[in-house]
Amino acid sequence: MAPPLFGLSTASVYPEPTAHAFDYAERLGYDAVEVMVSIDLVSQSTDRILALRDQHGVPVCAVHAPCLLITQRVWGTDPWVKLERSAEMAHALDADVVVVHPPFRWQREYAAGFVEGIAELERRTGIAFAVENMYPWRATSRREIKVYQPGWDPSEESYANTTVDLSHAATAQSDPVAMAERLGDRLRHVHMTDGSGSPKDEHLVPGHGVMPCGPFLEGLAARGFEGHVVAEINTRRAADPEVREADLLETLAFTRLHFAAPATDA
Repeated sequence: MAPPLFGLSTASVYPEPTAHAFDYAERLGYDAVEVMVSIDLVSQSTDRILALRDQHGVPVCAVHAPCLLITQRVWGTDPWVKLERSAEMAHALDADVVVVHPPFRWQREYAAGFVEGIAELERRTGIAFAVENMYPWRATSRREIKVYQPGWDPSEESYANTTVDLSHAATAQSDPVAMAERLGDRLRHVHMTDGSGSPKDEHLVPGHGVMPCGPFLEGLAARGFEGHVVAEINTRRAADPEVREADLLETLAFTRLHFAAPATDA
């Protein structure tokens, strides 16, 4: 059994630039980097990411397609073009996964053919498009707004490859352990993080929220998971780079420890 890659998302170092993620990954002992294609021009440039990869000796395991609201105009406005370009970047970087969110409901044409389109992209490009779990938006404690189509839970669709994000699971008030069990071998990629269960997508350091992060990792280890486990935490409020580094190091230590621990009923 090959061990998974323990990676660092470039989103975890924001507002520091993309380049700094490679430096953190090298110094702290991460195995790889996931590149979040964002408004940072470096993240949009395959040549500049290649240079960072080679300079720091840290491989890129995944590319996160620019499908956030804040990146709706990155690489144009056609969502299929964005995915094509993400696959091209992944190929050039020797990454085997593109992380993608399900469409928003108002992207009607894109959403209508999304499941079939993702399967066709995988067949044609040889890249795994790991569709990520999202969450209903909650206007109040009692009112949910369903903004994703065909839905926010990838285990309910026929995707061959998926991503489980534990902060998104917290916001959706769903059980990530049960979701991982439903997905089985279709779970290819993990965003290791935490949340308190509030309507806000928090991306806390694992162990600082209410998600069963430890049992989740232990369950993956028991099933022989060989994908990527990527730290995707929010360090925007870190007082200085030293505090950010401590959060990144704690996340990596937590992940390695619980993946190595034997799974128990507890």
